[in-house]
Amino acid sequence: MIFITVKFPVRPEHSAQWLDIVAEFTEATRAEPGNLFFDWSRSVDDPNEYVLVEGFRDGEAGRAHVESAHFRQAIETLSGAVAAKPRIISVDLPDREGWDLMGEITPREA
Repeated sequence: MIFITVKFPVRPEHSAQWLDIVAEFTEATRAEPGNLFFDWSRSVDDPNEYVLVEGFRDGEAGRAHVESAHFRQAIETLSGAVAAKPRIISVDLPDREGWDLMGEITPREA
Protein backbone atom coordinates (compact mmCIF):
# COMPACT_ATOMS: atom_id res chain seq x y z
CA MET A 1 0.00 0.00 0.00
CA ILE A 2 1.17 3.53 -0.76
CA PHE A 3 0.13 5.80 2.14
CA ILE A 4 0.20 9.54 1.48
CA THR A 5 -0.59 12.56 3.62
CA VAL A 6 -0.54 16.05 2.11
CA LYS A 7 -1.02 19.39 3.89
CA PHE A 8 -2.48 22.06 1.61
CA PRO A 9 -2.07 25.70 2.71
CA VAL A 10 -5.10 27.31 1.09
CA ARG A 11 -5.51 30.98 0.24
CA PRO A 12 -8.00 32.46 2.72
CA GLU A 13 -10.38 33.52 -0.06
CA HIS A 14 -10.64 29.86 -1.19
CA SER A 15 -10.68 28.16 2.20
CA ALA A 16 -14.45 28.02 2.72
CA GLN A 17 -14.97 26.56 -0.77
CA TRP A 18 -12.02 24.12 -0.73
CA LEU A 19 -14.13 20.95 -0.58
CA ASP A 20 -16.16 22.21 -3.55
CA ILE A 21 -12.93 23.05 -5.41
CA VAL A 22 -11.60 19.51 -4.94
CA ALA A 23 -14.94 17.68 -5.31
CA GLU A 24 -14.47 16.43 -8.90
CA PHE A 25 -10.87 15.43 -8.21
CA THR A 26 -11.93 13.59 -5.06
CA GLU A 27 -14.76 11.75 -6.80
CA ALA A 28 -12.57 10.73 -9.76
CA THR A 29 -9.74 9.55 -7.49
CA ARG A 30 -12.07 7.50 -5.30
CA ALA A 31 -13.35 5.80 -8.48
CA GLU A 32 -9.84 4.64 -9.47
CA PRO A 33 -9.53 0.85 -9.22
CA GLY A 34 -6.35 1.08 -7.09
CA ASN A 35 -7.58 3.74 -4.66
CA LEU A 36 -8.20 2.52 -1.11
CA PHE A 37 -9.18 5.85 0.49
CA PHE A 38 -9.01 9.57 -0.26
CA ASP A 39 -10.16 11.70 2.70
CA TRP A 40 -9.99 15.43 3.41
CA SER A 41 -9.88 17.09 6.83
CA ARG A 42 -9.58 20.70 7.86
CA SER A 43 -6.84 21.56 10.34
CA VAL A 44 -8.08 22.36 13.84
CA ASP A 45 -5.16 24.79 14.24
CA ASP A 46 -5.33 26.64 10.91
CA PRO A 47 -8.65 27.17 9.10
CA ASN A 48 -6.69 27.76 5.88
CA GLU A 49 -5.02 24.34 5.91
CA TYR A 50 -6.56 21.12 4.63
CA VAL A 51 -5.06 17.68 5.12
CA LEU A 52 -5.49 14.90 2.59
CA VAL A 53 -5.00 11.28 3.66
CA GLU A 54 -4.89 8.88 0.73
CA GLY A 55 -4.00 5.28 0.07
CA PHE A 56 -3.37 3.29 -3.08
CA ARG A 57 -3.15 -0.48 -3.49
CA ASP A 58 0.48 -0.38 -4.67
CA GLY A 59 3.04 1.63 -6.62
CA GLU A 60 1.33 0.83 -9.92
CA ALA A 61 -1.96 2.26 -8.64
CA GLY A 62 -0.16 5.35 -7.35
CA ARG A 63 1.52 5.81 -10.71
CA ALA A 64 -1.81 5.46 -12.53
CA HIS A 65 -3.21 8.16 -10.23
CA VAL A 66 -0.51 10.74 -10.96
CA GLU A 67 -0.68 9.97 -14.69
CA SER A 68 -4.48 10.41 -14.84
CA ALA A 69 -6.23 13.28 -16.60
CA HIS A 70 -8.06 14.26 -13.38
CA PHE A 71 -4.73 14.52 -11.53
CA ARG A 72 -3.30 16.81 -14.22
CA GLN A 73 -6.48 18.92 -14.08
CA ALA A 74 -6.27 19.09 -10.29
CA ILE A 75 -2.67 20.33 -10.47
CA GLU A 76 -3.87 23.21 -12.64
CA THR A 77 -6.93 23.98 -10.51
CA LEU A 78 -5.29 23.67 -7.10
CA SER A 79 -2.26 25.74 -8.10
CA GLY A 80 -4.55 28.77 -8.25
CA ALA A 81 -6.04 28.12 -4.81
CA VAL A 82 -3.05 27.23 -2.62
CA ALA A 83 -1.07 29.82 -0.68
CA ALA A 84 2.20 27.83 -0.82
CA LYS A 85 3.57 24.53 -2.07
CA PRO A 86 1.81 21.65 -0.25
CA ARG A 87 3.87 19.42 2.07
CA ILE A 88 3.73 15.65 1.57
CA ILE A 89 4.65 12.39 3.25
CA SER A 90 4.52 9.32 0.99
CA VAL A 91 5.39 5.88 2.32
CA ASP A 92 5.32 2.45 0.72
CA LEU A 93 3.89 -0.03 3.24
CA PRO A 94 4.40 -3.45 1.69
CA ASP A 95 1.93 -6.23 2.50
CA ARG A 96 -0.72 -3.76 3.70
CA GLU A 97 -4.24 -3.55 2.33
CA GLY A 98 -5.67 -0.72 4.41
CA TRP A 99 -6.48 0.28 7.96
CA ASP A 100 -5.93 -1.83 11.08
CA LEU A 101 -8.08 -1.59 14.21
CA MET A 102 -6.62 0.44 17.07
CA GLY A 103 -6.04 -1.90 20.00
CA GLU A 104 -6.01 0.68 22.79
CA ILE A 105 -9.60 1.96 22.47
CA THR A 106 -12.71 -0.20 22.66
CA PRO A 107 -16.19 1.33 22.67
CA ARG A 108 -18.08 1.02 25.96
CA GLU A 109 -21.79 0.56 26.21
CA ALA A 110 -23.64 3.80 26.81
